[in-house]
Amino acid sequence: MDKAMLESKMALYGDTRKTLAEYLGISERSLISKINERGTEFKQGEIAAIKKRYSLSEDEVVNIFFN
Repeated sequence: MDKAMLESKMALYGDTRKTLAEYLGISERSLISKINERGTEFKQGEIAAIKKRYSLSEDEVVNIFFN
């Protein structure tokens, strides 16, 4: 997971961890755990929602979530 790249996209679109968590329908704590790779991973639907929200290319999705 490329935490810095995701957080840069969040900042570019004016999102905070709180606003992204609300958009995904999860708690902020859960989002932080996923970003920091502490036992939980992003689900396929969450990745798809983030891709749509930030207009990510396929390469960006791979680089952020699967590197």
